[in-house]
Amino acid sequence: MAKMKLFHTPTSPLVRKVMVVALETGQEIETLPAAPSPVRRDRTIAAANPSAMVPTAILPDGGALYDSRVITRWLDSRHEGAKMYPEGEALWTVLRREALADGMIGAAVLMRYETTIRPEALRWPDWLDGQREKVTGSLDQLEAEAAGFAGVDAGLIAIACGLGFLDLRFADLDWRPTRPALAHWFAAFSARPSMEATRPG
Repeated sequence: MAKMKLFHTPTSPLVRKVMVVALETGQEIETLPAAPSPVRRDRTIAAANPSAMVPTAILPDGGALYDSRVITRWLDSRHEGAKMYPEGEALWTVLRREALADGMIGAAVLMRYETTIRPEALRWPDWLDGQREKVTGSLDQLEAEAAGFAGVDAGLIAIACGLGFLDLRFADLDWRPTRPALAHWFAAFSARPSMEATRPG
């Protein structure tokens, strides 16, 4: 059977989210090298996705899908096991948590760009502080909900991949001491084989 192909960068938390969903649902993905940049489009990706962002997927029929939430929904439609996007009222909690995690990831990526790509003379401290507040506010909300986290679904996968990205790129944020419930949950969830297999580096 033909596999989905995925433009892949190992440090992207959104790419990781797709890979974790694939592993959790027993599906194989062929990874394609990618070099996305906020200032230089990777033209190989752009041929399939005009924004040239990862994750971008090439389906077995040659069509393309993007972004991560679309790709993970496609994967979830292609297996017979427990769904990462459940039916009924539970779906709304999963989607909300996924959106919360993706928003946190987006702010963290912008912080990364601001501090590593933008020339130092052009950096805007207030803008950086605003992104950091989005991250810390999201962490506070996740701490308030963490006692209710159970099992595995797309929302929890997104949260775990977001927290992994913070550990990778913003270790100085030191979010665990003031969010013990979230830290406890993340330690356990990170031990899942799908998370271990996709750990950056």
